[in-house]
Parts: sequence; C-alpha cells; structure tokens
Amino acid sequence: MSLSIIYTRAGVGIEAPLVTVETHLSNGLPSMSIVGLPEAAVKESKDRVRSALINSNFEFPTRRITINLAPADLPKDGGRFDLPIALGILTATGQLNVDDILQYEFMGELALSGELRKVNGVLPAVLSAKEHQRKLVIPEQNLAEAQLVGEQHAVGGNHLLQVCAYLQGQRDLKLANIAPIENNPQKQSPDLIEVKGQYAAKRALEVAAAGRHNLL
Repeated sequence: MSLSIIYTRAGVGIEAPLVTVETHLSNGLPSMSIVGLPEAAVKESKDRVRSALINSNFEFPTRRITINLAPADLPKDGGRFDLPIALGILTATGQLNVDDILQYEFMGELALSGELRKVNGVLPAVLSAKEHQRKLVIPEQNLAEAQLVGEQHAVGGNHLLQVCAYLQGQRDLKLANIAPIENNPQKQSPDLIEVKGQYAAKRALEVAAAGRHNLL
C-alpha cells in the first residue's frame, strides 16, 4: 500500500483541531515534500524523521514521498508531527501493518536516534481525542499532563520502536497514572502566581483586589 492515513492534532490556542497526515509514495526521483501550510519546524521534520527511521533499523524509501497535512488552510507548527509522519511512512511502505491504526492519534517530536521528546499542547489534544473515542500516543514525558484527563485516554513511550511494538501488540506502553487527591484542610489556597499566561486577566484581578473595585 503506497497511501496511508494517520491522525494527529494541531495546536491553536486552547484548541486542538484534528490533522490528517496523508502519506503517498510514488515513482520518481527520491524526495520528500511536506504540504499543508507547514511552518519551518514542520518542514525540518523530514530530516529528523529520515534519521530516526534509519537509526531505528527501518528502511527509508528511495521514492518520491508526498506528505499532506490536512486541512491545508490550518497553519501547523512545532515538532509534534514528527511521530505521525514517521508512522505514515512506515505504514505506506508496509513496514508497519496495523489494522486499527485509525483508532489512535499520535503526537511527538523525534530525536535523530528515534527517541521521543516532549511537545506542548498535550492537554487539549487528549480532551479532543477522548471526545472522538480515540487513544492518544504521546512521549512519556507528557504523561503527567495527560493524567488530568484520565489514564485510559493516553499512553506514552520513549522511542519510535516502542510505539511500533505497541501498535503491533508486542508490548504495552506506560499509562498516565492519576495521582490521588490529598484532602488537607491546612493546604494553602491556589495563588495567581501559579497561573501561566493570561497576564491581562491576572493584572485586572490584582488591580481590582488592591483597590477594592468591582471586578466587572
């Protein structure tokens, strides 16, 4: 099969719209092109993916590879598309055969060795995957964030080979462990200093509290 489809998620603010990674292999001069409004970090993924596949003892096809990140009018940035692109190539070349691969979504940046690196925006992606009843496969370093949604909706690995073995039923990946909630009445209340981002909103709250103004 020279055409494959892999699901992943983009990051647009607090939203995680679905992105379909379409990989097609055709005859012609060996090349790899990524279309679908990719930014610089996404365009560079072809070099990371190529080295990751070779160093993981997979065969990188010497054919014309076209990768479409649909929808085409949605900007894509970051290294989160490395893992789905690599899996798309493996599926299109027949090196990875998974019948239910459309039941999963994938996010992760690849090192040249094939190891998975942490990416941003995992929480909205897990929530969206849960809504569509799909399991999200992410780097193990992102599991702490994914645990806020529930362990049955995300699994994490450290290497491309681990993900491939998991998809073929040869091993399990680590689940997001939900930490127990401590009931401690003496625990300090949350502080605005712990909030990351939303600077204008925090400033408005601080001014209102300092001057005892009505917030509205």
